[in-house]
Amino acid sequence: MKALAFLISLSLLVVTHELGHLCFAKLFHTRVRRFYVFFNWKFSLFKAKKFDGKWHFLFFNSQTPESWDEKNLKPEDQDNTLWGIGWIPLGGYCDIAGMIDETKSAEDLESTPQPWEYRTKPRWQRLFILSGGVLTNFISALLIFTAIFSHWGTDELPLRNAKMGYEYHQILLDEGFQNGDIIYTIDGEEQTDYEATLKKLVIGMPQEVTVMRGDSLVTLHPSKEMLARINAEQPKTLMDVRFPFVIKDFTAGSAGKRYGLLTGDSLVSVCGTATPTAMDFMTTLPQIASDTAVIGFYRSGEYHELSIPLSSDKKIGAYARNVLEIYEVKHVDYTFWEAIPAGISHGWSKMVEYVSSLKILFTKNGAQSLGGFISMGSLFPNTWDWLRFWNLTAMLALVLAFMNIIPIPGLDGGHIVITLWEMITGKAVNEKVLNVIQYIGLGLLLLLLVVANGNDLFRLFSGMF
Repeated sequence: MKALAFLISLSLLVVTHELGHLCFAKLFHTRVRRFYVFFNWKFSLFKAKKFDGKWHFLFFNSQTPESWDEKNLKPEDQDNTLWGIGWIPLGGYCDIAGMIDETKSAEDLESTPQPWEYRTKPRWQRLFILSGGVLTNFISALLIFTAIFSHWGTDELPLRNAKMGYEYHQILLDEGFQNGDIIYTIDGEEQTDYEATLKKLVIGMPQEVTVMRGDSLVTLHPSKEMLARINAEQPKTLMDVRFPFVIKDFTAGSAGKRYGLLTGDSLVSVCGTATPTAMDFMTTLPQIASDTAVIGFYRSGEYHELSIPLSSDKKIGAYARNVLEIYEVKHVDYTFWEAIPAGISHGWSKMVEYVSSLKILFTKNGAQSLGGFISMGSLFPNTWDWLRFWNLTAMLALVLAFMNIIPIPGLDGGHIVITLWEMITGKAVNEKVLNVIQYIGLGLLLLLLVVANGNDLFRLFSGMF
């Protein structure tokens, strides 16, 4: 079920991404020769093309008939696209005439540029054609989040329902807050909403804050310097919910699962060091010097310990339950019109959250944290869940949009940078140079695929033996 859900999600993402390129190409009267979901090296599962007034289909085909070639078609059919499904589920492509990309090199282009080719179009039109995939992925993510809010609503955590309290930024710790405090009132006004409370702390210039600390109410008086420090340091967040690490699921080849951990176990210590919160556990585990860690946990109210080997990136291969699955939440329903701004805001915050998380790639063990198709597929649940499916699909759409805008040769971002360079300088980049850049980009992408999926395979097999 995980594999099926991931395959369907990936197919939708590929289709929407490539349709973005196709729509802008068609808008500017640029010929699209082939549109493929998945790659068709040596073989296609399905092909379709319309000519002579009707649709023609081929199944399980290795070579397209010459009669389908645009040169052999009537003039009115030469602009028609060949639609296909490949057998390698690693992506897809939109073969735009006159464009050097993963489908062809400079040698494959017509000797004489044609008016219906990409290379003869104004640069501003080329920029839209290149950006189409990223735009449709980003917009589709926002639309999915909007539909989720409209259909399912959302669950919100009331401020006081986080029974373990909150982790505070150093700015607030310096003002007298302590980790585990729960804010009750600000300037005498009762606080129940997390976002509203943050706004009051940031822009409200509070004079008095009452917090629950243990079993007692404590009154704090923030200084005038607090707001100045917040404005100067621009922290990502001032307070995060504290919650225990309760196992929700395992990664492929998880050592934790193999050595006896179960979903529902609450992990509370690492090698004798108490880790009452998920953050404590995730920050303590990488500090273990040995390749094995003694994990303490509660199961059905009883304490147990297991010695578990760690992966190369100091993990046991377990996912924690979401904070909304641990504490009592409040369900909020949205009308269609209310869901639109809520979906857009949620999508944007998820994008910012994802981009911020990429800083881990620049750490000592950054490359080891990369995951490939097995890691992405393992995010999906073992049983079909429409809400989880659409949430993950929207999140992966954001990931795909951002990854494609990175200026790596071979990706949309690389082509966009080249086009912007041409717009600024007024000079076209030599086609042979574009060819070399394309090969460099493909090499980098293949290396990234090998590293990411190699990490997956290493985790999978290291957990099996």
